[in-house]
Amino acid sequence: MTSQLPPHVQRARRPEHKELRLAAILEAARVLALEKGVRAVTLTDIAALTGINKSAVLRYVETREDIYLRLTAEGWKRWASALREALGPRTDGSPDELAGTLCRTVVDQPLLCDLLAHVALHLERHVSADAVLAYKLAALAALDDMTEAGTRFQPALDASGTRELIGTVSLLAGALWQVSTPPEALARLYADEPRLAHAAVDFLPRLTSSARALAAGLALRTG
Repeated sequence: MTSQLPPHVQRARRPEHKELRLAAILEAARVLALEKGVRAVTLTDIAALTGINKSAVLRYVETREDIYLRLTAEGWKRWASALREALGPRTDGSPDELAGTLCRTVVDQPLLCDLLAHVALHLERHVSADAVLAYKLAALAALDDMTEAGTRFQPALDASGTRELIGTVSLLAGALWQVSTPPEALARLYADEPRLAHAAVDFLPRLTSSARALAAGLALRTG
C-alpha cells in the first residue's frame, strides 16, 4: 500500500537518507538554540524548522534532550580540535597560557557553553542509558585529546592536573554562561538597578580569571 504521507514527512528508509534527516534535525536544533537559548527550544520548534511533524522527528531521536546531548558531544569534539590548533606544536607554554587558551576556545563556542549547564541537570535525565553512554564516551574521548595536547604544551602540570583544569573550566563555562546571558527582562533589570550590577557578569574575563587562579594552584600542587 502506498503511503499517504506527504514527501516531507515520509520515513527515510535508506541509511544515507536517515543520516541526512538526522543531520537536518540537529542543525535545526542548533540554529534555534543559538537564536533563543537551549532552554527555550521545544521539540515542536525543531520539527517545524526541519519541515517534518514531531512524530517523524521521534523516529530519529529519542527526545528533545537526546538531540541536545548529541550536539553537546559534537561541541566537545570541536572544542578539542580548536584547543589543539590554538596550542600548536609548542612545548614551552605555561599553565596560565593554557588556562587562557582553554577559556578563549570554549567561549568561541556559545552553543557548547549553553549546553554544558544543561547536561547533568536535564539532558542526561531524559534519554536512555545507551544515549548517555554514547555521550559520555564521546566527551571522554575529547577530554583525553585535550589533556594530551595541554600536557604536551606546558611542563608544569601533569596529565592529572591538566585534566582537572579542563574539567573545571567546562563546569565554570556552563555556569557563567547562564549568568552572563540573562533573559531580556533580567538584563534590563540589571541595567536599571545599580544594586544588582554585580549580577551582570562579563563572561570571558570572569572565566579566565577563575581558570588562571586554578591553574596557578594546580601548578603549586604539582610542583
